[in-house]
Amino acid sequence: MNTYKLTLLALLAALAVVGRYAFAFMPNVQPVTSLIIICGIFLGPVAAICLALLTTFLSNMMLGMGIWTIWQVISWAMIGFMSGMLGKLSKRIPLSLIVIFAIFSGYFYGLIISLTNYSITGKFIPYYLAGLPFDTYHAIGNALFMILLYPVISFFFKRYTEKRL
Repeated sequence: MNTYKLTLLALLAALAVVGRYAFAFMPNVQPVTSLIIICGIFLGPVAAICLALLTTFLSNMMLGMGIWTIWQVISWAMIGFMSGMLGKLSKRIPLSLIVIFAIFSGYFYGLIISLTNYSITGKFIPYYLAGLPFDTYHAIGNALFMILLYPVISFFFKRYTEKRL
């Protein structure tokens, strides 16, 4: 990773941490997943996984660490990896497809986080079903943040990808 890419990653991590902290009053609505998806599409899967790790660790220092932190890293890293692969498959992905992927990611994140409870209590279905409204908030929040953030961030990241080529 070069210095410019590290700088972009640090800026995204700062934006994600501040965004997560600013929206902490709304359950499961935060820009982290959308920023990880954007990072994966433009900077690749490794950068998105690094962003997932940085964001989770730094934001949980303020919001609270626990066993869920491991599962948050795993779920956001998997979303970052998938978005990085999506970005490698095609250079021009329509915003509508990215928004659909962001909605899917909200539910996928909830599924992985529900495994936390399974690893502790052995019960999965009741916990997952009880969390579906929160997963829906996450999915809707992802879609809204993607619609708001993607055009702005993609403008700057397209300049980075042009520099890189």
